Amino acid sequence: LVEDYSREDSRGSIHKDFRLWLTSMPSEQFPVSILQNGVKMIIEAPKGLRANLLRSFTGDPLSNRQFFDSCRRPKEWKKLLFGLCFFHAVVQERRSFGPLGWNIPYEFNETDLRISIRQLQQYLNQYEEVPWDALLYVTGHCNYGGRVTDDHDRRCLMAILGDYYCEEILDDAYRFTESGHYYSPKDGQYDSYLDYIRALPMTQTPDLFGLHANADITKDERETKLLLDSVLVTQPRSSPGGGGGASSAASQVTDVAKDILSKLPAEFDLEATLRKYPITYTESMNTVLLQEMVRFNRLIVQVRSSLQDLQRAVKGEIVMSPQLEGVFNNIYDGRIPKLWMTRSYPSLKPLGGYVADLVARLQFFAEWFDKGPPPVFWLSGFFFTQSFLTGVLQNYARKYHIEIDGLKWEFQVLKEASYSAAPQDGCYTRGLFLEGAGWDPAKGQLCESSPKVLFEPFPLLWLQPATEMGSYPHYQCPLYKTSERRGVLSTTGHSTNFVMEVKLPTDRNPNHWVKRGTALLCQLDY
Repeated sequence: LVEDYSREDSRGSIHKDFRLWLTSMPSEQFPVSILQNGVKMIIEAPKGLRANLLRSFTGDPLSNRQFFDSCRRPKEWKKLLFGLCFFHAVVQERRSFGPLGWNIPYEFNETDLRISIRQLQQYLNQYEEVPWDALLYVTGHCNYGGRVTDDHDRRCLMAILGDYYCEEILDDAYRFTESGHYYSPKDGQYDSYLDYIRALPMTQTPDLFGLHANADITKDERETKLLLDSVLVTQPRSSPGGGGGASSAASQVTDVAKDILSKLPAEFDLEATLRKYPITYTESMNTVLLQEMVRFNRLIVQVRSSLQDLQRAVKGEIVMSPQLEGVFNNIYDGRIPKLWMTRSYPSLKPLGGYVADLVARLQFFAEWFDKGPPPVFWLSGFFFTQSFLTGVLQNYARKYHIEIDGLKWEFQVLKEASYSAAPQDGCYTRGLFLEGAGWDPAKGQLCESSPKVLFEPFPLLWLQPATEMGSYPHYQCPLYKTSERRGVLSTTGHSTNFVMEVKLPTDRNPNHWVKRGTALLCQLDY
């Protein structure tokens, strides 16, 4: 059929209103061979919550009026159905907010919604009471949760679903947001739901997705950065060894390389460190210090050798290898060279911020070597944060002869800005930032973020090993090394980004902060 209508001599005989639609939807009347051999096309999810809802209600199976009206409990069915479609739109739209929405941008699609709709109708037809637990499990953990690989994303997914799969949604006065614009309409005909959806606002505020108003700023910054990075990629470049404009680029990169080399200190003396801080059973911090120095020495050698070779390559003394050319381009763009990141700690900073941060970290460990362990540890300054935390637990376990596997962390947010002496047990830490929430020092608990304040410096935190956990209203706040949040499991079994969960006091439901995307960060992107 397609071949016949593609010929030039056949086009005149085709009716102007003729359209041919090929679908991948299973159908007994549609030949399977055409589906297998046909061209596959993917339609992206519509932008905006209103368009997403409209597509859900006009697509299969809801477009089938017989299916829409076939449930024996119409009130519960239509209320929960709209809530499910609303949930589907929310989890898709949260992706535009980056890590605030999801640590990993999952590809939720119409298949997840379709099977959840059919299960919802089946459960309502089968049971006398609404099986809330079963609906939450099959929809949250199985259908949508089957795609989720991050534990904190799964926690967020279930918190969002709990707003729509709940007994309150059966009440006509229940609202999804404080504005009151969004709710599950009263029991009505199919067209009444379409009319309600079309009357919804074109644009949505972040509170609709459980986020703070500041999330719009984060979203705009993310889109702007993506645009500028794309523009930068399209800019013409000259080879570092070429002529013309390459000479000015080479001189700029050479000047930057010289400046970085002038700031880079010498490598740590590991033998002197072993003599001054020997490896002992009672002090694990000595081992932590030595291991950190070994890691930073590898990074220093990588940075120094690459910059020295780059200067020689620009002069023509050695061949400009692909690795050195990559370093050249990254420095010219103001980015961290990928060659360095093979030996470096995670960082999203630009080149200037990265160098300043690296020098500050090296200075921190140099002062540790000269003056002894500091009373307040810079938690963000460690190359491998988990080794430091394990060292603190080991010291406590060996001091009180307790199995380290039985120890847990207790947290106390301190009011003082500095301390001259270390605590008897545990450690004082500094250098963290709070995203997605603020901190009320008077009440000592989480509060809403201030307008236009995306990151708030967090007070000093006392990490205390304990055998029993204290009981008080709290939010399990994840701590990440960078704002990217996502990471991979390393060979040590630890995530390359996630560090630990910190218990922070709150007078609100913890799910409020879960949906806010509240987290602690070791460093910012600048």
